[in-house]
Amino acid sequence: MTEPRTLDVVTVGESLGLLSSEETGALRHGSRMRLTFGGAESNVAIGVARLGGAAGWIGRLGADAVGALILRELRAESVQTHATIDPVAATAIMLKELPVPGSSRVRYYRQSQAGSRLTTDDVPQGAVASAKILHVTGISAALGAGPLAAVHRAIDDAKDSGTLVSFDVNHRGSLWADVELATKTYRALARRADIVFAGDDEAALVTESRDLRAQLDTLLEWGAHQAVVKRGQRGAVAATRDGGYDSVPAIEVPVVDTVGAGDAFVAGWLAEQARGAGLRVRLATAVACGALACTARGDWEANPTRADLAQRQRSAVDPVSR
Repeated sequence: MTEPRTLDVVTVGESLGLLSSEETGALRHGSRMRLTFGGAESNVAIGVARLGGAAGWIGRLGADAVGALILRELRAESVQTHATIDPVAATAIMLKELPVPGSSRVRYYRQSQAGSRLTTDDVPQGAVASAKILHVTGISAALGAGPLAAVHRAIDDAKDSGTLVSFDVNHRGSLWADVELATKTYRALARRADIVFAGDDEAALVTESRDLRAQLDTLLEWGAHQAVVKRGQRGAVAATRDGGYDSVPAIEVPVVDTVGAGDAFVAGWLAEQARGAGLRVRLATAVACGALACTARGDWEANPTRADLAQRQRSAVDPVSR
């Protein structure tokens, strides 16, 4: 008998402590720092939960204060956690500085830390089968053989249980010494996914084409049912295996911090996917979520709720809320 789907989306990947500068300028001169956390997969889980979906996260954390902070915040955001606590390695850290107004620079301290030690044993039996959608990214693939094997194990579980597989390329050049290996690894994951997300540069890297329609067609030919290209200030486009195609322009917002916008976009799409929404709704919600995520600092703090999305639509007509 098939087990009931208790989650809309479950994600697998690394979460890191985030030390973020609160002042503009070079970090070397000293700056007040704020401690929070981030990570593409947990960002997506939070984004789905904010939109009313049931979300879960699978990962590995250190037995330390940062790991405890991450677990507490995820649970506070109504994300179901499946965390292995590493007794040896600490939770990874990233530093975000604001060198000049309107820009940020992130450095990672993750090698040999807990998230990079994720293994197939850290994917609980039944966790993936309990979800309608499994979401993974290329970041886990870049962290080493263990995390990559864990991602493929999760995909195996999804295939066995009929769970949809969502894959976001999420290329991080600093994590790869060999671009050809990165491309080969991404292609292997894309060929196993039902939904593939990529930024325009990432789509060009994976498909070796700069032509937008060719990029979408290639991803669909590899086996995806849905292919989505995120284009930043130019909006986004999507195509489906059954011939569907749509594009949505970007939404103008005051940009404070773009980190995490792509994850918010994915969360918007997957939340609508889990609800059975059509292509246009999935794409429009994703673009709106990505835009609103840019309006405050932090990897996930500005991820919108359904009420936030409704307010944005009202504000487009009347900027004064009464």
